[in-house]
Amino acid sequence: MSYLLQTLTKKREVDTIIRDTIDKVLVLRFGRASDAVCLQLDDILAKTAREVSKFATVALVDIDSEDVQVYVKYFDITLIPSTVFFFNAHHMKMDSGTADHTKWVGAFHGKQDFIDVVEAIFRGAMKGKMIVHCPLPPERIPKYQLLYKDV
Repeated sequence: MSYLLQTLTKKREVDTIIRDTIDKVLVLRFGRASDAVCLQLDDILAKTAREVSKFATVALVDIDSEDVQVYVKYFDITLIPSTVFFFNAHHMKMDSGTADHTKWVGAFHGKQDFIDVVEAIFRGAMKGKMIVHCPLPPERIPKYQLLYKDV
C-alpha cells in the first residue's frame, strides 16, 4: 500500500514538505517498506490519507536513505515505525502517557485511531498549542520500553 503515499528519500524533500505544508498537519512516517509493522501502519495511512486530506498530508520517510539521517538522528528514531507530526513547519508533540512526546512509535490499531490522533493535533495546532493530549485510551497506545544509551 505504501506506493500510494509519497516516499521521501532526500533531506531536501523532507525540508520542502515540512516548509510547504501550510494549515495542515504533516504526518511523516519514518521506517522501511520491508518492515512488517511499517507495512501495517502504511496500510492504515494509505486508507485514511483521502479522509484526512482536508486537514493533513501524509508522507513516508525511508530511514535507510543516507540523505535523511540528519532527521533520523534529530528525532532519535531508534524504533520503527516512528511517526512525527508538524503544523506550519512546527514540530507538534503529543502526550500519550509515554516518556517520549516527540513521536508516535508503532502502528495504530486502526483507521479511526489514526484519524482521531491527527484531528486532535490539528485542533490543538489551530489553537496555537505545540503539544496536545492523546485522544486514545491507554490500552490503544503502543507501549515500548525506551532504551536510553549511556545511562
